[in-house]
Amino acid sequence: MPNPDVIVERRDPVFQGYFQVDRWQLRHRIDGDTWSPPLVREVFERGHAIAVLPFDPVRNCLVVIEQFRMGPLAAGRDPWMIEIVAGIIEPDEIHDPRGVAQRECREEIGAEVEDLFEVLTFLPSPGAVSETVTLYCGRVDSSLLPEFAGNADEGEYIRISTLTLPELSDALEAGRFENSIMLIAAQWLLLNQQKVQDRWTQSAHVGV
Repeated sequence: MPNPDVIVERRDPVFQGYFQVDRWQLRHRIDGDTWSPPLVREVFERGHAIAVLPFDPVRNCLVVIEQFRMGPLAAGRDPWMIEIVAGIIEPDEIHDPRGVAQRECREEIGAEVEDLFEVLTFLPSPGAVSETVTLYCGRVDSSLLPEFAGNADEGEYIRISTLTLPELSDALEAGRFENSIMLIAAQWLLLNQQKVQDRWTQSAHVGV
């Protein structure tokens, strides 16, 4: 949907590989009838993604994964990142992000996630990337998880572990997380842990 406060003068692809980079020329409203001069911006088009907080309300723990990431290696950081389940929404899946979330849980932690609900959508790097991430939370049984998972054909080698909520809080405070999705998800869960627990406690009572 066009934005009345932005005039796009041109948009040209400058790179097309697995991802795409577009160069935009635009002007945007500054105040009232005042407009900016023509601006040139390059935008990294990598599609959209989902992320999932796989939570075990019985053991009061979050399932997390650890895997190699190229970005932090290029930035001179530790490339083995602690994360939650996440994955890119393919073009033919754009109308079924919930299905993508369920599939990624099967692939990355070897488990079915139940009672999946949407938490929020955010832009992890809005300065130059168009990607949005839709965060979900779902219930899992952490006692049934394998130690490793991932799609080897895609170069995924994933270690699976759990963090209790006190451990999650301590890790957050100690700065152990460097992944923006993990940081946002962990803070949301710690702020809303009672609501999440109540949701599944009530569901259990209804099923009795």
